Amino acid sequence: MIAEKGPRGRAVLDQYLAGRERMKQLGGIDATFLYMETPETPMHVAGLTLYEPPADLSGTFYDHFKEFFLTRMHLAPIFEKRLARTVLELDHPAWVDAGDIDIAYHLRRATLPAPGSWKQLEDLVGELHSTLLDRSRPLWQFTVIDGLEGGNVAIYSKIHHAAVDGGAGMAIAAALYDLSPQPRKVKPPESKPAMRKPTIEERAILGINDVVQNVMRQHLKAMEAVPQMLGTMTDLLIAKSGEGKGGGLPGIPDILAPKTPFNVTVTAQRAFAARALSLGDAKFIAKATGTKINDVVMAVSAGALRAYLQDHEALPTKPLVAFVPISLRQPGDMEASNRVFGMFCPIATELAEPLERLKAIAKNSGDSKTLAGTVKDVSPKDYTLLGAPILFPGLAQLYGRTGLADIMPSTTNLTISNVPGPPIPVFCAGAKVLAMFPVSIPVHGIALNITVQSYQDRLDFGITADRRAVPDADHLGDLLVTAMAELKEGVEKLPPPPPKPIKH
Repeated sequence: MIAEKGPRGRAVLDQYLAGRERMKQLGGIDATFLYMETPETPMHVAGLTLYEPPADLSGTFYDHFKEFFLTRMHLAPIFEKRLARTVLELDHPAWVDAGDIDIAYHLRRATLPAPGSWKQLEDLVGELHSTLLDRSRPLWQFTVIDGLEGGNVAIYSKIHHAAVDGGAGMAIAAALYDLSPQPRKVKPPESKPAMRKPTIEERAILGINDVVQNVMRQHLKAMEAVPQMLGTMTDLLIAKSGEGKGGGLPGIPDILAPKTPFNVTVTAQRAFAARALSLGDAKFIAKATGTKINDVVMAVSAGALRAYLQDHEALPTKPLVAFVPISLRQPGDMEASNRVFGMFCPIATELAEPLERLKAIAKNSGDSKTLAGTVKDVSPKDYTLLGAPILFPGLAQLYGRTGLADIMPSTTNLTISNVPGPPIPVFCAGAKVLAMFPVSIPVHGIALNITVQSYQDRLDFGITADRRAVPDADHLGDLLVTAMAELKEGVEKLPPPPPKPIKH
């Protein structure tokens, strides 16, 4: 029943419906990052960006950045959106206009005590990354960090994974970064029309209608996908049994990851380490071995993990298995949502020789990509389930409290992700960006995440882990540097390729 009848009531409803066009309901994948979140498993992704302050900076970089940010935040809509629950929490929540924003909550300042070492910065990032975002506000927070040795500054920026993946994160970067120290001029934000809030009755009628339509739409999609899914599974089983004729599929892999110190129930505390390696060295290794940059990234990670687990007398005889995210985002798509799939890839940690390890990883990666490419088209990109906002968080909490991750078999040991970044220098608020280190998400059963972002001629590695599972993340970071050096040394010892025949 609508509270107001006649033309006036219709006008109010039309105004509300127009406002709903600015709402966007979360898809099932995005909403899952909300449902999985507990105090022990924060579901925000973040970055640690290192800056060289402007030469003519007066006052604090925090005040300077804040003034700049307020002129740019409207360019990335997610900065001005908050979550709104559906009626009775029957379906996924939606992004709505946040209204007035408490900028003091979202933009903060921290100063490292002397001497302001790199280890102190890593420890601070670990502490900041352990804290949940306030769901009653827009789901992001930036901390400007000064007091570093050498006079540089850093910004730790975290955004909930429900709002953004690596590709959409680049849209935020596009809003904040410039190609020169002189910030470009941007159009000011457009004024938004004032809207009367709908009554409880109006919200209930429209909300229930949305839920019913969404459930029906998702069930129809699921029914339409059944024939394709059955066909794909049949092809995979034929390939696995060897009955196919030249299909080229590797078949369904027999993967059960070995148990490691990383496959445990996580705590609420995070450890972080950041190391910069040479993208030029990675390209040199990839070209000489006929592999890809992503293979080199996994091989570097595998070399470091092998040495780390040997140091802790915990190296399994079977190879570790990495979960490797795969972006499904089309070129130019910068919408703030998740477009991601993934594959499981054995990373040959049982092999001692670095180049043998790299070649094995390249083969395993190729097989895994073929399999992932076969099933990704029939994998669910969205879902809806009545009561999901209540049911799934309860299951997530139960999984953590029972400690099932400590005893259940593992399908993967860690996450390794590689995100492309700007190949040229960029600037923010007139400050030159020196490094871009990712800070990612450990979860129950997968307490270690290694994410890499390229920037100019750098590969910036970010190690994010549960502090109890990996108390010495800085040691693992140092081993990454060693692993890259071992790979490069191995390539340099290879015999030169035979000369190409001269064409007459």
